Amino acid sequence: MSMKLIQFFLSAVVMGSSAGAFAAREVHTFEVFVTIPTQAFYVIPSDPGWIHREQQLPWNLTSSTLGGLRKYFDVKNEAGSIEARLDGRPYLSNGTDAHDIALRVLFNGKLLSEHENSEVVSLAEAAPGKRVLLEIVPMPPADGVYKPGSYFGSVNMIFNAILPGA
Repeated sequence: MSMKLIQFFLSAVVMGSSAGAFAAREVHTFEVFVTIPTQAFYVIPSDPGWIHREQQLPWNLTSSTLGGLRKYFDVKNEAGSIEARLDGRPYLSNGTDAHDIALRVLFNGKLLSEHENSEVVSLAEAAPGKRVLLEIVPMPPADGVYKPGSYFGSVNMIFNAILPGA
C-alpha cells in the first residue's frame, strides 16, 4: 500500500469517528444565586434550604393534633436592636373562612403582631450576632376539632434594624 493511500484511510477513520462523537448531545441549564448579607445587619435562615419551599406542618393522626414549625435564624445588628412584625395575618386556609387555622408566630421567644413592631433581639444580643428560634404554632379551633381538608397559608415577617435612641 502506498503512503498516500494509508493517509487517506486514516483521515477517513478519524473524520468518521469525530462526526459520530457529536451525534448525541445533552445540555443542562440551571440557575444559581447567593445573597451576601452586610456584616452590619442581617436576619437570615441558618439553613437557607427551607425558606423558599413550602413547609408541611406535622399532623398527628393518633391524637388529632397539628404540630408547628421550628427553624433557626442567624441575626446581627452592630448598631442596635432588631424589631419585627408580621405583614398580614398568619393563618392556614382551606378556602372557607369558617375553617381557617390561626398561627402564632414567635421569633426569639417574642410573639409577633401584624399591627406593631416588637423588639425581638436586644442591642446586647444583636451586636455580636446570635442564632435565634422562629416558632410557628397552630392555634386549635375553638371546639378543639380540626376540620378535614387541605390547608395552605403564608407567613410574612418584616425585620428592621433599630438605632439606639430611635
